[in-house]
Amino acid sequence: MTLSVPLSAQLSTQLSVLNHRHVVSSPSTNSELIDAIRDSTLCADKVHLLTAETQTAGRGQRERSWQSPRGNVYLSLYHPVQMPVSGLLSLIIGVELAKMPVIQMLNKQLQAQGLTPIGVKWANDLGFYNTQETDKNTQETDENLIYFSKLAGILIEPVWRASKLVGVVMGVGLNVKATPVLTTKTCEGMSYQALSLQDIVEMTAQTIPVQASNSPLIELPSLEAIYQQISQALMAAMTCFEHIATEKKLAQTDYMDNFLQQFDAMDALAGLRLRVTQNHNGEPQIINGHACGIDTQGCLQLRQDNGKLAALFTGRIDVIGHA
Repeated sequence: MTLSVPLSAQLSTQLSVLNHRHVVSSPSTNSELIDAIRDSTLCADKVHLLTAETQTAGRGQRERSWQSPRGNVYLSLYHPVQMPVSGLLSLIIGVELAKMPVIQMLNKQLQAQGLTPIGVKWANDLGFYNTQETDKNTQETDENLIYFSKLAGILIEPVWRASKLVGVVMGVGLNVKATPVLTTKTCEGMSYQALSLQDIVEMTAQTIPVQASNSPLIELPSLEAIYQQISQALMAAMTCFEHIATEKKLAQTDYMDNFLQQFDAMDALAGLRLRVTQNHNGEPQIINGHACGIDTQGCLQLRQDNGKLAALFTGRIDVIGHA
């Protein structure tokens, strides 16, 4: 059972148009919204937003667990759709999340100090690769791997009712103040480490001594304000996705071209050397090459060692070098 709690009057008003409900705890905000749409507890023709302070059974991609300590954001937005949902949507969401004021504020500081900014990692994550230093405390040792510092994950799930596609649920988990402690089991073999926005604030503060700066330390906005920023990003992503879908019918590319330009500027894999592991008939197949952005279908483009360009729809990504 979830317990609804009141938010500030200002935030409540701002999010009321999204039929917002905030709870102390949810098994999974995505699952809760999907179930409510399927059993008609919530109207499938309207937008619905659910936020939670923690999750007891949070989910990531491919049913991986998503640790949900308090102090972070767990948010799901249901949006009715009139068209099939493609993998391009998660990348559009990633770009819109990277444009949020809180991310832009931190990126400005990171770039001013010559550090890697927060970007979008194909296909569902927000964070960055530190090509100068890796943390191998909780993962198997591999001298070649460069670990991904993961701030946020995106989980998109279509919602069906009576065998008809009625909408999509877009879930976002963002580490704000609490950094999940990953183990070999909880990271499930993936080459990444968890990072929070607060970690970045402290990292940038250590680079420049306080007494040497006239500016105050960066202060993160409240979780309530971040709920609003994320929900606005998700709504903007749906608008962009719908425009791109309409353009395809009209043989136009303005929105797609603009999105691809934005993605290229935020691509966390840009120029990195990758090892991509795919499953073919139960057998792993490994492809090496350099990341070359995405195509108009949202597929990762990999320049293989043989010079050929491969478009990859899925696969495990390991970074094994950089330009």
